[in-house]
Amino acid sequence: MATALTAAAGLAAETALSADPAARFHHGPPFPPMIGAAMLLVLLLLGLLAYLWFLRSKGRRPPWAAAPEPPEHAARTVLAERFARGDITVDEFLERASVLNWTPGERGGDRR
Repeated sequence: MATALTAAAGLAAETALSADPAARFHHGPPFPPMIGAAMLLVLLLLGLLAYLWFLRSKGRRPPWAAAPEPPEHAARTVLAERFARGDITVDEFLERASVLNWTPGERGGDRR
């Protein structure tokens, strides 16, 4: 008779669980704070991406991007390399450097 009562109690528990699936959790579904934290992180990430997209659409660089080099810097580097290889003479070098407003040997770069 004890087995019949145990079987009847088990059957009643199964029908109660199948009627209300959340009944197996005594305090609701597991880890609801983690779901909220994950949603918060997703919202923060979306906000950051929207901010960066907004900066990009205004033509600004992201804060971590280096400032672009002026094109004169690349021209001076090429001119100095050609002079160092011997492709151009001293006179040609000085003439082309003056076109770039550059006095070779100056640290400031621009001569005004």
